[in-house]
Amino acid sequence: MRRTVPLTFLSALLALAPAPADADALFLKHGRILTGVDSPTSKRWADALLIVDGRVVAVGRESDLRRVARQRHLVPTERDLGGAFAMPGLIDAHGHVAGLGQSLRRLRFFGTTSAEQIAGMVSEAAAKRPAGEWIFGRGWDQNDWALKRFPTRALLDSVAPQHPVWLRRVDGHAGWANSRALALAVVTRDTRDPDGGRIERDSNGEPTGVFVDNAMSLVNTAIPPLTPEQLSSDIASGLRECARFGLTGVHDAGIDADGLEAYRRLEASNGLAIRVAAMLSAGAVLHEGALGAPRAAGPNGLFRVFAVKAYADGALGSRGAALLEPYSDDPGNRGLLVTSPDTLELLARMSLEHGLPLCIHAIGDRGNRVALEACERAAGGAQVLRGKRFRIEHAQVVALDDIPRFANAGVIASMQPTHCTSDMPWAPDRLGAQRIMGAYAWRRMLTAGVRLALGSDFPVEDANPLLGLYAAVTTQDPSGQPPEGYRPSERLSIWEALYGFTNGAAYAASMEREVGRLAPGYWADVAVFDSDLTSVPFASIPKARCLLSIVGGQVVWDAKP
Repeated sequence: MRRTVPLTFLSALLALAPAPADADALFLKHGRILTGVDSPTSKRWADALLIVDGRVVAVGRESDLRRVARQRHLVPTERDLGGAFAMPGLIDAHGHVAGLGQSLRRLRFFGTTSAEQIAGMVSEAAAKRPAGEWIFGRGWDQNDWALKRFPTRALLDSVAPQHPVWLRRVDGHAGWANSRALALAVVTRDTRDPDGGRIERDSNGEPTGVFVDNAMSLVNTAIPPLTPEQLSSDIASGLRECARFGLTGVHDAGIDADGLEAYRRLEASNGLAIRVAAMLSAGAVLHEGALGAPRAAGPNGLFRVFAVKAYADGALGSRGAALLEPYSDDPGNRGLLVTSPDTLELLARMSLEHGLPLCIHAIGDRGNRVALEACERAAGGAQVLRGKRFRIEHAQVVALDDIPRFANAGVIASMQPTHCTSDMPWAPDRLGAQRIMGAYAWRRMLTAGVRLALGSDFPVEDANPLLGLYAAVTTQDPSGQPPEGYRPSERLSIWEALYGFTNGAAYAASMEREVGRLAPGYWADVAVFDSDLTSVPFASIPKARCLLSIVGGQVVWDAKP
C-alpha cells in the first residue's frame, strides 16, 4: 500500500493569505512521490505535489492538496504522473557545463579503441573544412587501445596536414596535437616543460604532440578564443543536455571571468534550463579580481557563485595525479603538482576572507595530502575549518591515514562514482594492491564521518546521473562486470547514493534549505522517472528513463513527443 504524507501542516497552510489571481501554480497528481531521501519513513511518500510561483506549497494526499488550492483561490495547471516515480531533482556536484556543450558540437572519441580509429574521424572532418580551420575533439583514452601508450603527431599529420588539430584526452588533463598546431603554438624541441606540466618527447627530444596538464596551455594559447555568443550557446546546450537526464542542478567546477559574464547574460535572458552553483577558477581569483564580483543568487535562484576552484594535481589516466610513491607501472614517476602548496594556501586564505569555500581538485594521495595541509595551514588548524564547507574534488586516491582528516576538518569529499568503473581496467596497474585500498573509497569516507557529494565530472564521464547511482551501488560497469564488483567493500546503498546526488550535493553548495527535498518553502525542482529508483534491481537503474524535469515549477524537459 502506498504511504502518503499526513497533512499535519494543513491548518497552517489554510491560514495563509489567498494567492494572487495570477499566481503560477502547478499540481502534480497520481504519482509515487519521494519527498526526500532523508525524510522520516512515515513521511517519505506522497501522491500529489502543489507548486506556486516556483516553490513547493504542499505535498501529501491529493484530496488534501485540492482543499489547499481552493482555499488559496488557485486554479493550477494539472499534470497526471500516471503512477510514475517522482523525487527531488538530482544534482551533479561536479561538472563542466561549457565543456559538455562544446563536446556536443566537436568530435567525440568516447568508446574508440585505437589511435587509427580517431585519425579516421579526423580525416573525415578535415575533408569537410577549409584548410587552416582548427579541428577539435575529446574523449580518447590510450588505456582502451591494444597499444596502451600515448599517440604521436605523425598520425594526425598524415590525415590532416593542412588543419591544426587539438584533441583532448577523456579526463581533460592531456591533449594530442599535430605538427600544424605545434607550429602555431611555436613549440619546438627547445621549449621547456612548464611547472606542473610535461611535454611528451621522443628519444631525440622532439615533442611527440602530447601535452600533459599545465603543458597544455602551450597549445591552448594558440587557439582562437570563443566569442561570447559561442560560450553562452555552449553553456545553454550543456544545461539542456543535463535536464533530459533528470538533473535539475549542477555545480559548475571552475568558470573564469568570461564564463561568469556568460552565465549572467543567460540568467538575464531566461536562458538557464537548470540551477547552477558555480566555482570561480583560481586564475580568475588570482589575476582578475573576480571575488569582488556579485555572487548572490538572482530572484529565481538559478545561478550563483558559491566557491573558488583550484587544482592540486593532474589525472590518474595520464599519470599526472600526484602520488606519495612512484606509479606501480612507471617507476620514478610520482605525477605532477600543478599548483604549488604555497599558492593553494594563499587561495585558501583568500577564500576564508571572502566567506567562500575552496574546492580543490585532488586525484592522487600526494595531491590530496597537499590540499588538506594547505587548507589546514590557511585556517590555523583543522578545527577552524569545520563548518566552512571546503571541498576536495574527486578525492580519488587517498592515503588511509588521511581519510579521518577529511572528517576532522569538515572537508567534503566531492566524488564521482563512474570514475571507479571507468578506471578499473587499468587502475590496479597504476596503483598496486595496497594503494588501491584508499581509492574510490566512498564507504570508508562515510564510515569515518565524512560528508559526501556525488557527481559525474562530465564531459569526462557521461552526464547521466543514473550511471553514477548504478556505479555507486554496484562498483560494476554497465555490463555487470566484474560479477562481485570492482570495489565491493565500498558499495553504497541506493539511499546513500541518492542522498549524495540530492541532499549531499545541496549541502556542499550551502543550498540545503532550498533544494534537495520536496518540502514547503523549497524550490520545486522535481525529476520524474518511469521506474522507482529506490526499488528496481540495480541492473535496471541505468535503463530508467527520465520523463519530466521541473526546475522552479517550470517544465524544462518533457519526454512526451
